[in-house]
Amino acid sequence: MVLGHMQRRQFIALLGGAAAAWPRAARAQQSGPMPVIGFLSAGSPHLYTGRLAAFRQGLSEAGFVEGQNVAIEYRWAEGRFDLLPVLAASLVQRNVAVIFTTGSTLPAVAAKAATATTPIVFTGGEDPVRLGLVDSLNRPGGNATGVVNISATLDGKRVELLRELVPNATTLIFLVNPNNPNTESAANVKETARALGQEYHTLSAGSERDLRTAFATLPQRQTSMLLVQSDAFFTSAARDQIVALAAQYAIPASYSFREFVLAGGLMSYGADINEQQRQAAIYVGKILKGAPRRVTCRLCR
Repeated sequence: MVLGHMQRRQFIALLGGAAAAWPRAARAQQSGPMPVIGFLSAGSPHLYTGRLAAFRQGLSEAGFVEGQNVAIEYRWAEGRFDLLPVLAASLVQRNVAVIFTTGSTLPAVAAKAATATTPIVFTGGEDPVRLGLVDSLNRPGGNATGVVNISATLDGKRVELLRELVPNATTLIFLVNPNNPNTESAANVKETARALGQEYHTLSAGSERDLRTAFATLPQRQTSMLLVQSDAFFTSAARDQIVALAAQYAIPASYSFREFVLAGGLMSYGADINEQQRQAAIYVGKILKGAPRRVTCRLCR
């Protein structure tokens, strides 16, 4: 078991197979000598310092440096999923050459709804086929491709690791954001908890006020341990609050991302998100250069 460390290994798939027209679309949408990348995130800029650095590193590896030969238009939802459609539409109106989405797969869904022609490179933790972003992992089709870690597939392992850390645990609480449409995680966590003979409950919070109210109910349930959903609001605006509340109520908690541990959280298990950003940025650069159609799906190890 690794405490306070996110592992860059399982379930990060690089999806190739962008539409054959992408190179033409990318070049046609460049309004001048310097192409413009639309950057759409569900998170907050002050909490994405590491991810932004990794994104810029990937662009540099592809031959692009912000402010020198590429411009970036940033749009931040800061955990407000309802803002994503408006932000995506503003990037399409800006006539960007390619849209990069991060913070979850939901920004990609908003971008896909806003345009069927502008190339989209997404990152996230949900199944892109189930969300309708791509036709399949091997043959995405359409105008979207990306790098994803299917975080729900790791939820069972997170429960097992947390149980190893707290062997006398009798109850598992899964903190979820009711505004997040990804329900696959809850099903996986519930199944694993029951298989381990644990009582299972969900705790819902979609705002900072909801979090305070939700955590206040934990002692009444005699909670033994807490698992936090992979969610943009939790990772951005609410990250420090969740870590502080877990410490206040002395609840052993496990998270999907290393940022929680850096903020003082107990443990995390998941994909290396910075590596995900770097890989996706490399593909953004290839699209700007007129990359040919690719069909590839691989794991990062």
